[in-house]
Amino acid sequence: MTKHNVAEMDETITPDARIDSVPASLIPPLHQTAVLLDIDGTLLDFAPTPREVWVPPELSTTLKQLHQRTGGALALVSGRSLNDIDLIFAPDVFPAIGGHGAEMRLQPDSEAVAAHAPPLDKELKRRLAAIAKLSPGILLEDKGYSLALHYRLAPAAEKAIYEAVSLIRAELPNAPIEVLPGKSVCEIKHSGFTKATGVLELMTHEPFRGRRPFFIGDDVTDETVFGIMPDFNGLAFSVGRHALGVDGHFDGPSDVRQFLAQLLGDDRDASLS
Repeated sequence: MTKHNVAEMDETITPDARIDSVPASLIPPLHQTAVLLDIDGTLLDFAPTPREVWVPPELSTTLKQLHQRTGGALALVSGRSLNDIDLIFAPDVFPAIGGHGAEMRLQPDSEAVAAHAPPLDKELKRRLAAIAKLSPGILLEDKGYSLALHYRLAPAAEKAIYEAVSLIRAELPNAPIEVLPGKSVCEIKHSGFTKATGVLELMTHEPFRGRRPFFIGDDVTDETVFGIMPDFNGLAFSVGRHALGVDGHFDGPSDVRQFLAQLLGDDRDASLS
């Protein structure tokens, strides 16, 4: 498949542009599409702390309309817990995969289910949490299925954090954990599940089953989902960088938000709105 740099289409993807200015092969009609979206660094701009992210009102409108136009086949795919996702987007609730594949909700009004993901061992979590004492700027986030050490406010602590995590892993070589390096965050989770395993499960359920998905993500943890998009004849887009194997990229979250709004103007789906 020909690769396209979506960010280089600035002159065609504008507030007044039509979606068919993007090659039709890239964008299936919404009633045939599953829209899968990472949150931090993809839909939302980064903030000094995870709790300070802001959801632009126009994004809420876009997501609600995309959810309707896809017949419910829109899902947020995040390392955040479902509870955290709901707090950020409140009062709106969307289908979602949370905790890097540990949790899943198929419909806004359905119960969340755990995707065969055991929580981290309490003693291991206690040892990892103590790493936050290395610097007052390190923020600890306990997600149940994982533990994140954010150092956006203490960038100089990055090396010390990873060294401390490596020491614990060396002392506990049989611990079933995985370290996920991210943008100013080191996250430790139970091994055996990823965003990709969550998406694979999601795509077996209605209304996602049988649709052609596209996924947009920005971080290393999103690469597992990039890798499975060809299994569904799907499309992958990275944000802020040219990730390996994607079909295009966006410069930043504002470009993603604009692109998603443009999908609603596609005449091919006008009869479904």
